Formats: sequence, structure tokens, C-alpha cells
Amino acid sequence: MTAAGAVLLAGTGIYLHTTLRGKLRIWERELDQADLRGDERLLDLGCGRGAVLIEAARRLPAGRAVGVDLWSGEDQSGNRPQATLANAAAAGVADRVAVHTADMTALPFADGSFDVVTSALAIHNIPSPQARYRAVDEAMRVLRPGGQLLVADFWPMARKYAAHIGQGTLRTLGPGYWYSGPWLGVTLLHAVKTT
Repeated sequence: MTAAGAVLLAGTGIYLHTTLRGKLRIWERELDQADLRGDERLLDLGCGRGAVLIEAARRLPAGRAVGVDLWSGEDQSGNRPQATLANAAAAGVADRVAVHTADMTALPFADGSFDVVTSALAIHNIPSPQARYRAVDEAMRVLRPGGQLLVADFWPMARKYAAHIGQGTLRTLGPGYWYSGPWLGVTLLHAVKTT
């Protein structure tokens, strides 16, 4: 086996681990570290089939987890509201989950509607930098004062989001969230809305 073949094989293994298990374990950890009381309203931007949405709902027995997506099959196969709701039902949290078709650059929610806003590798799919910043602005708008923003995205993007809002901490999420290697590692932006 050539060196290039070995690197490709290792990258494929890392990718599969991240996709099937690694990112889920990391979101479990991050949601635990968010110190949720259990009665919060949480919004997940670009929820897809609901991996983060459902993990959040498990921690919200008296709360609500709301997911928004445009349901594009290009970004994720099988991406449709029915699949997300079926996954929530299979996880036993359907009573705490709602999904909406919505553009994250123009959220259909009032200012201060949510205690937590999450997003996992979704904002970078927006084509223009201006629209990506608008999505981050919308996330901050719908957060209540003291609310938490948790955005996982590739390093250059997460760094730009933090610079745009002028706050937040950045932390790499490690090998469990690599897509083929550290060159495609994911960084978490954590910000708390002050006003």
C-alpha cells in the first residue's frame, strides 16, 4: 500500500467515526457543559435529521427543542421534516420537539425567544459571507439576555463568526469531530448574550 493510500484509508476511517459516533459524543458533552436546567427553549439552526436537536430535547423534560431547516437534500440525504420528527419519536422526545421550515438568515421568531441556540456544521453552507453573518446575527437576536450560542463549524468560519459578533470563546472539538483529519477539524464558538 502506498503512503497516499494509507492516508486516504485513515482519513476515511476518521470520517466514518466522526459521522457515526464522534460528533454525537461531543454534542452530548457540550450540552452537558451548558448546564441546562431542563425547562429551556432551545433552537437548533440547520437541524437536519435532528442529531443535536434530539440530544438537546433529552435534557429538556420541561422545555422545548425547536429545529429549523430548509430541508435541502444536497446538504444531507433524506433531509425532510418527517424524518426528523420520526427520529424524535424513536428517541422518545417527540413531545418536546418541533420543526419549522425556515431560513436561518430570517428567523420567524421574536427577539429573545430562546435560552440556547445551537448549530452544527450548517451556517457555512450559506453561500455568501454576508448571509452567514446575518444568520449569526439572527441567532443572537432570538437569544434572551444571558442565553447561550453554541455553533460548531470549521475553524476559519467559527473564527469569523466570533469576530463578527465581537465576543465568544473558540475551542477546537478534537479528533472526534475531524472530517478526515485535523485540517477539517471542527471548532466550537460559545457566546453568552449580554444585552
